[in-house]
Amino acid sequence: MGWMGKVIGGAMGLAVGGPLGMIAGIAFGNLFDRASQYSQTQNQSIPFGDNSTTMDHQQQSQMIFFVGAFSMLARVATADGRLLPEEQRKVEEFIRDDLKLDAQGRQAALRVFNAALTGGGTFEQFATQFYQNFAHEQAILELMIDVLVRVGAADGNLNEVEERLIDLAARLFRISDSLLASIKRRHVNRTASSEQVYAVLGLQPDASVEEIKKAYRKLSREFHPDTIASKGLPEEFTTFAAEKFRAIQDAYDTIKQQRAIS
Repeated sequence: MGWMGKVIGGAMGLAVGGPLGMIAGIAFGNLFDRASQYSQTQNQSIPFGDNSTTMDHQQQSQMIFFVGAFSMLARVATADGRLLPEEQRKVEEFIRDDLKLDAQGRQAALRVFNAALTGGGTFEQFATQFYQNFAHEQAILELMIDVLVRVGAADGNLNEVEERLIDLAARLFRISDSLLASIKRRHVNRTASSEQVYAVLGLQPDASVEEIKKAYRKLSREFHPDTIASKGLPEEFTTFAAEKFRAIQDAYDTIKQQRAIS
């Protein structure tokens, strides 16, 4: 967790501003305050993490992705004005089962989520700052929408308030209506249908062979683990991204078999 070392080292406040920086400060401020006190008392360096005073660009991007993801999820979970136990459970299951975070990662994610529940800033402000950082990284923006839909639809459906916020994020991220619809089909009322296999590739079942091959090549390139790793995605989300890459491969293999594509 490279960016976390910088947080503990106290550089986070210098590196991330705006509404997400405010949430990060609420979530992690007491950690580096405590670390600083330890250092002064023990006359030692901070006992874990990276003691350098600045974040590089990739670490800042990792921080923005991580804080942005859980801040937006907090707003989606409380869009109706309250946090229901099943909403909290969905987020905790996503952290544990989908991201497979270690203990430190789980603690960090819940710190951000809980800070966003009580801190300032709107969903639109969080999404706007997220887009400003990843405007030229379409795969990252799509992955964030996928996260929001996947958690929101963990019970099989999106309610009206969840869908309204997700639609807002999609507009801010310049995600097309057709792509957004395919992401929703992938996660809402999950059934092993032909339509959902095509939805993984962002297509309809009547897509031509050439459209299928073109979509597969594009998505395989964008979501290849090496490509994702080079774009500033936090290591905590690489497992989730890798699962998406595998889903692309599986969907294409299924369609190839169904359509006898060579």
